[in-house]
Amino acid sequence: MTALGGARADLRVAERLRALSRPGHPVRVVAVEILAIGVPALFVLLSAPGPHPWSLVTALVACALLPLRHLWAPLGVLGALPAIAGGLGWPAEIVSLFVLGRRSTPARSAPWFVLVILAAVVPVQLREVLTWQSTILSVAFAILSAGTPLGFGLLFAARERLTASLRELESAREATVLAREAAARAEERARIGREVHDAVGHHATLIAVGAAALAASSDEPHVREAAERLRAQAKEALAEMRTALGLVGASQAAGSGAVGELVDRARENGLDVAWETVGTPRPLPVAPDHTVYRVVQEALTNAARHAPGSRVRVVVDWRPDAIRVEVVNGGSRRPLRGLGTGGVGLAGLGERVRSVGGVLHHGPESDGFRVLAVLPLAPDTPGTPPRGQAATTRPAVP
Repeated sequence: MTALGGARADLRVAERLRALSRPGHPVRVVAVEILAIGVPALFVLLSAPGPHPWSLVTALVACALLPLRHLWAPLGVLGALPAIAGGLGWPAEIVSLFVLGRRSTPARSAPWFVLVILAAVVPVQLREVLTWQSTILSVAFAILSAGTPLGFGLLFAARERLTASLRELESAREATVLAREAAARAEERARIGREVHDAVGHHATLIAVGAAALAASSDEPHVREAAERLRAQAKEALAEMRTALGLVGASQAAGSGAVGELVDRARENGLDVAWETVGTPRPLPVAPDHTVYRVVQEALTNAARHAPGSRVRVVVDWRPDAIRVEVVNGGSRRPLRGLGTGGVGLAGLGERVRSVGGVLHHGPESDGFRVLAVLPLAPDTPGTPPRGQAATTRPAVP
């Protein structure tokens, strides 16, 4: 326990140090500013007296003016020029030239570099009589003293630009890889879709043709009726498959207005369905509109499969900010076989509902098996009545 506590304490200390080292942190900003001003001032105070009585004062003033480099990098250079002329300005000027290099290009920093050289060389030439060898050495010293921090600043700036370019290149490479993967997945889905369409579509077409032939050849009314219903369902299944595979336009997909037709077909197949619309229906975008249809379709399919002959209640409640679709299956004249909490169809339906921002609940309750979907709506969508069979309509329940 002691070792674990020590490890946790070390981890907290490391996290605090990382936070302090982040750019822009107040503690880091203050610390950098103290070092940038204090270290040059210390060097000035430890150096030998300058050639002029005002050399020390101008050097300390140049150190005090260093924060101006944040407003405009050349301000720090200008503030240190009197101290350069006095002979003690190099500590402050080194800091200013480094910042100038980081925040400008070589072409823009060249005039300030020349100005610093002149401020360092000309006063010495006017004050002292030097040989040509000493003059060359003084000029070389000034060039090296000014060029070194400026060069390091330019290198740091070039490195930052190169790092940013590498990050952009890496992001572009990742985007290219993702695009290729998405294209590969789309191509594979298209291939699978074509295979499903060719195989399942062939059999669905044969079922529709066979049902039509049975309806035409049979003399029994109930056989012809069942065959026609089977033919219609096979054609609808083929159309639904084509819609799901993207072989027809999304606008052709069934929506909330076709719930009445869906209820009619469920009644024809033996389900006792009560359908009720609450509130004022409104037009929806394609995705949520089709989701409403799918919720009712999946719930009725499960009721027909697991509890044939049962009573089913379908309520589509249009509220100001949401549409509430509820399908309750209860009162079966036969046992509810294997209904459980829903199968793969309900799991897929949940994904469809969540994809449009809605919520799906399903499971057994005291009055049977309940499927409830709540989809968000725009409150100012104008109303329009649904297609299909008229339903009992009553005011919306808060």
